[in-house]
Parts: sequence; structure tokens; C-alpha cells
Amino acid sequence: MDNFGFFAQSAFPLVWILVPAIGAYLRGRHATSTRERLEIWQRWWAIGAFGIGSLWMTVAFLAVPDVMATAIGFPRTPFLFEIAFANLGLAIMGFRAASASARERITIGLGGGMFLWGALVGHVYQWFANGDHAPGNTGGVLVNDLLIPGVMIVLAVRSRRLAATPSPAGPVAV
Repeated sequence: MDNFGFFAQSAFPLVWILVPAIGAYLRGRHATSTRERLEIWQRWWAIGAFGIGSLWMTVAFLAVPDVMATAIGFPRTPFLFEIAFANLGLAIMGFRAASASARERITIGLGGGMFLWGALVGHVYQWFANGDHAPGNTGGVLVNDLLIPGVMIVLAVRSRRLAATPSPAGPVAV
């Protein structure tokens, strides 16, 4: 594979972080409050990064398992089918998070994090222990595995804290 092809395959997963971040930023500029802006970010992140990103991985692992196996540097095994359905679970959780409470979003982030952070550890282990430098093992996927659940959790915790903060009281009628 040439350098450009390697870079393109390696960087492609970052689209699932960049598109929701850009969309949330652009839409959030028109928000009238911090709470509204935070809700916009959470919905874009839930649907774009968690939902659509995971659904894309589901389709990719089911439709072109040989391509995905090559991308991650492993032979084709039944494990790829399991990865597809784990990602389908993440996609469903992401779409659910779009209208969930802050507490539920924290739980969704933690649940997704267990899979994605475990995958991150596995990718790094394969990288150093076995020299797996495949673009789907050492590239943008590492950033996604770390940030997609992490950002979900941080946004939800911030939202929960903001909701617990009393708003300034207006004038008191006597």
C-alpha cells in the first residue's frame, strides 16, 4: 500500500469525530444558553460519533469482512461477525443517547467505553507485541476508541452538573 493509501485508511475513522464536532460547533453558535449548547453537542456526538460511526462499522464488518480483516491486520475469523454486532449495540446506544437524560448518557458512555477502551488496549498491545501497524489497528481508530465514549461521558457529567446548579433567581415579589 502506498503512503497516501495508508494515510487515508488510517485517518478515515476520524470522520466520525470531526463531522459531529464541526456540526455541533456550527449549530451551537446560535444557542442562547450554555445548557442549549451542551445539549446540541451531546446530540451531535450521540448520533454522529456513537450512532452513525458504530453503524458504519457494523455494515463494514458484515458487508466486507475481508477488507476489514486486512485493515486491522488480522486474518478473517468469526470474531469479525462479533465485532459487527458489538458495534450494532453501540449504534443503538448512541441513537438512544440522543434523547436520553444526562445520567443515562453517562451510563451509555461507560458501556460503550468498556468495549472501545478494551479495543484500544487490544490495538496498542497488537501494535507493540506483534508489530501490527495496519491502518485499522494503529491509526484514527485509536483516537475514536478513546474519545467517543470519553467525550460522551464528559458532556453528560457537565450537563448533569449544570442541571443541578440553581439558576439565578429573579426579583422576589413581596
